[in-house]
Amino acid sequence: MRAVGGAFVLPCTNRRNTVGGTQNGNGRKKNELTEAALPVQELPADIPDEVRQKLVRDLNEEATEDLKQDIREAEKEEARDEEVKADPEMLTKSRLLKMLVKKQYVKLREVTEEEQPADLAELLEELDENNRLVVFRLLKKEVATEAFAYMSDEARDDLVNAFSDVELVSAIEEMSLDDAADLLEDMPAGVVKRVLEKSSKQTRESLNKLLNYPESSAGSLMTPEYVRLREDMTVAQAFEAIRKQGENAETVYTCYVVERNRLKGVVSARSLLLSEPHTPVTEIMDDNVVTVKVTDDQEYVAREMQRYDFTAMPVLDNEGMFVGIITIDDAIDVLTDESTEDMQKMAAILPDDDATTYFGTSVWTHAKQRIPWLLILMLSATFTGMVTTHYEEAFVSLPLLVSFMPMLMDTAGNCGNQISTLMVRGLALGEVEPADFLKVLAKELRVSAIVGAVLGVVNGLRIYLMYTFIFAGQYDNVMGYAIVVSVSLFFSVILAKLVGGMLPLAAKKLGADPAIMATPFITTIVDACSLILYFQIAQVVFRNMM
Repeated sequence: MRAVGGAFVLPCTNRRNTVGGTQNGNGRKKNELTEAALPVQELPADIPDEVRQKLVRDLNEEATEDLKQDIREAEKEEARDEEVKADPEMLTKSRLLKMLVKKQYVKLREVTEEEQPADLAELLEELDENNRLVVFRLLKKEVATEAFAYMSDEARDDLVNAFSDVELVSAIEEMSLDDAADLLEDMPAGVVKRVLEKSSKQTRESLNKLLNYPESSAGSLMTPEYVRLREDMTVAQAFEAIRKQGENAETVYTCYVVERNRLKGVVSARSLLLSEPHTPVTEIMDDNVVTVKVTDDQEYVAREMQRYDFTAMPVLDNEGMFVGIITIDDAIDVLTDESTEDMQKMAAILPDDDATTYFGTSVWTHAKQRIPWLLILMLSATFTGMVTTHYEEAFVSLPLLVSFMPMLMDTAGNCGNQISTLMVRGLALGEVEPADFLKVLAKELRVSAIVGAVLGVVNGLRIYLMYTFIFAGQYDNVMGYAIVVSVSLFFSVILAKLVGGMLPLAAKKLGADPAIMATPFITTIVDACSLILYFQIAQVVFRNMM
């Protein structure tokens, strides 16, 4: 996120501290205030009039009493915070609110200027919506815009949803175009239309282009704000171009040599700094440029940037024209979202695009995400129950067999989950391909044989020693039980490793999401097959007793 100037203008959405709405007997609104009712001169002079009027209304005596209560609650929380106690000078929620109560607005500005934008954003998120809006209005425009960039989606949405059309237009004009497009995507179509109509022609055209690209494409992720150089420039001229374009550019670390909207090469700021002023740009630029298309998937673009260690990736349209760049911060967001989605699927949770953080997601949404897969798994477990019922006679004859079933299924399931996790990760990173099916099969056969042998021998010894010495005389043919469990565990581990490794590869080959095949289906398949192996081996070993 970047702002190029101006201040965020926030409307008053102070629900708790509303001063208009209740009327007295004279028909006048209760607590209705004018600018003269507060020492307005204490407010920083550069605050716009519109915001100044709203601050006057929000910082009234009734609001001050509520602030005092908020301070008391914050102090109780901070008294238990070891980090706060270790640093008495730390800017905290309570100290920030105290400045509001004492009308120390200039001091508030001074202390927030000293904070790192990320730390300030985190502090603002600790405030409730009402206080956050008030504090945000009081910040210097540069500080406000930088902190806004680091806020969570929930906090930014709270601020944006409070904007009027005019104020929203002002904010959109000051944001980087890719971030502005992301905000508009989540807004009602009617609001978007009004905002675009009131925006400048250049902003409107740029946003319309970005909004027309598919949601998960490189085009929707890119920004057209970059430093453009010409082939005939020298290094000195390039620096002049950077100074002129840099304020509006997403990044100045990588510059792009463009002629007639065709990308000719890239040149880094480092290369420019280390070159003589009269050196032609063409001599130091790299013309072997890696690019992506506007229609490429976001995850593919992010992986390519990770592969080449790029901080920015140039984007071309279908005709080969250079239309924008994707920066590393956006790529990291994509990778984070994709990883989260894979983890949810592997945990049998349906991803939700609207879900954010754990606490930021409603109870209903959590339940809605989990129930479908759990229902499928519950019904699929019917097959496991049928297997168990089929060998009911074995339970009656050899009841000790039942006690080993949970260990056998859990161990096999864990083995299957181990290799499936590795396969899903490998497929996501491009380390493994469906064409590597035979290679994976050969390797996992060897790995599973070693793992199965170790686990089988250890469990066999455990069972033999336990039922020979600790529970001596309670069960006959202890060696038979040890053999059944050891052999069953050996083959179950091999089976689980093969199923866990092959299913994600097969899913990828068929065009399905490998993460879906990871835990949900593998567990069911492995459990049922392990039980069948277990009882078949038991029938062979105890054929005279069953």
